[in-house]
Amino acid sequence: MGGLERIDYADGATALTGWLARPVGAPRGAIVVFPTIANVTPAIERRAKLLAEAGFIALIADFYGAPVADFASAGPLAKALREDVDVYRARLSAALSALRTTPGVAVLRLGAVGYCMGGQAALELARSGADIVCAVSFHGILETGRPARPGAIRARLLVCHGDVDPLVPRAQVLGFWQEMDHAGANWHFHAYSGVRHGFTDPASDARGMDAVKYDASADRQSWSATMGLLDELFGPAN
Repeated sequence: MGGLERIDYADGATALTGWLARPVGAPRGAIVVFPTIANVTPAIERRAKLLAEAGFIALIADFYGAPVADFASAGPLAKALREDVDVYRARLSAALSALRTTPGVAVLRLGAVGYCMGGQAALELARSGADIVCAVSFHGILETGRPARPGAIRARLLVCHGDVDPLVPRAQVLGFWQEMDHAGANWHFHAYSGVRHGFTDPASDARGMDAVKYDASADRQSWSATMGLLDELFGPAN
């Protein structure tokens, strides 16, 4: 975890390990980064560092409190965590609380970003009514075990989605739109034609899975959209 600071925190009896990136100058906000189903990967470390370069204190959350050997072995861990919505949301809230209590964060506004399962996590945190100003999902799962109630979502939402992502079919997309409209959320949805799951990670192409593929254009466009939203909400970088 080169250049990242270890942050130990907990969700009840489960010990968790976060990894923190700090900006060089005064921070303009703080962001919890929810990783992929495989938990912390080099691609997620890079995103935290990019957020720090953009002026944010960024904390990579820990989903499991246990090592993850590879994407395949992460499946049972993720399934167990997400089976109970209350358990899942408590794990996400623990990461937000760990960020909030980090030195230098108390006076800052908070946001969340996430990738794949982490994209779902960022949206689930927003659905819970968490005190965050934004939630950004990159190729995230859009379904939920507990749709948002009207007025519950306080965050601005940005969803960056590959339009041929087989893990998020069109019916799930339309269901998400309807949920957000019913909840009265403030949401933007960016869909990239011909783009599959995992489009922000160049390592996607080496996984031997037809469902995932890196897309440089969608990667650039989604990051630019995210920076635009963060500049709007937190003010421009110094």
